[in-house]
Amino acid sequence: MVLEATGALAGAGGLGYAKVRAPRVYWSLVGLPVTWGRFALSYRSTMDVCGLTVQPSRLRAFVTRNLTRREVLPVPPKVRRVRGTSTGLRVTLRLPAGLEPADLVAASERLRHAWGVHAVTVAETKPGYVELRMTGYDVLRRVRLPRGARPEGLAVPVALREDGTAFVRDYRKVPMALTLGANNSGKSVYQRNLIKGLARLPVALVGIDCKRGVEQSAYAPRLSALATTPDDAASLLEVLVGEMEDRFDLLSAHRVSDVWELPETVRPVPIVVLVDEVAELFLISSRKDEERRERIVTALIRLAQMARAVGIHLEICGQRFGSELGKGATMLRAQLTGRVVHRVNDKQTAEMGLADVAPDAVVVASLIPAERPGTAVAADSSGGWAKIRTPHTSRDEVVAVCRRFAHLVPDLPALDPYRPSLGLPAPADAPPVESAPATV
Repeated sequence: MVLEATGALAGAGGLGYAKVRAPRVYWSLVGLPVTWGRFALSYRSTMDVCGLTVQPSRLRAFVTRNLTRREVLPVPPKVRRVRGTSTGLRVTLRLPAGLEPADLVAASERLRHAWGVHAVTVAETKPGYVELRMTGYDVLRRVRLPRGARPEGLAVPVALREDGTAFVRDYRKVPMALTLGANNSGKSVYQRNLIKGLARLPVALVGIDCKRGVEQSAYAPRLSALATTPDDAASLLEVLVGEMEDRFDLLSAHRVSDVWELPETVRPVPIVVLVDEVAELFLISSRKDEERRERIVTALIRLAQMARAVGIHLEICGQRFGSELGKGATMLRAQLTGRVVHRVNDKQTAEMGLADVAPDAVVVASLIPAERPGTAVAADSSGGWAKIRTPHTSRDEVVAVCRRFAHLVPDLPALDPYRPSLGLPAPADAPPVESAPATV
């Protein structure tokens, strides 16, 4: 009896420890079977009380009433597939006539409480079918990307969604993006994860860090160009505009409209421009800086409007990005399709990033707690949004990856004058050392 009691206590203690320290293990052993059973037993009644049922067709009502002699009941979405995962439960539903995915999205909070899960998100898989993604526990508390999430093509997994899937920054689908966030919100860590993934891909990385390069200078081995002052940024952006025009000439010569339609032998390498703090490019301290500002804004807007077709992409970061920055700020923001908003200091900043693409996400972005750095709301022009969190990545990790893949720096002669210097300065009595040319 004592042994049995001791074993039961040890088992209960082990489950309690697993619930806190190893939530995936606890979910797989306890949470998943319990939730699956609760879902199977209460599915029809839950859908009914949540208003997610419709009246059956006349033929079905006639058959039910006259042949089977049963009461005609409202019809819920038909369950096509139920699949358990290490983080939750996936349910594929076939929507009956009269329901749309938005109806399930509006009821997701009620479904979460009914089935006792941490979160319920709705994803449309194809017309007439949706997938309920139930998350059994808070996967954003300890972020760990799925094992299969690796950089590929121009897609880089940089964060974890609330439903347990990876948030992928795909430059072919979303060529231009804006990232906002206050100090210590995790905005810099998000950019580190982005650079860490892009460094492994055959792309050219161009950094614009007007804080004298304190953020991006450490990644110099993998950068094709780096501007650390507003004057350098203005000239570098004009060079990129010239590169864009040359690539348009190439497209015209081959009579295609997109860089990916070119043969691989002549296709230019993609370029990703990483702007660390966009406000430094807009703000001026005297009247003589207005001309430089106009050059910068004009170049950024031209790149944002047209550069996608030639494989040049913008990744702009800042603490705040509104019309108070000056002429052209709102026009530039409208061209940035992807939006990632971390914790902000005021609701107006969240509205600047999300109100025009996903108004429902503004409140969520405004309530991100300070003790959850790296948490953000990601949205795009499709209206969909998701809560994400970036795994912590140290600067030394990113620097090591940049040095490891320094051989992937492409040969772009137009950017050679802006190529950051590598290594430490040599002593005064040491002979000069010539740097090796960059190779593809």
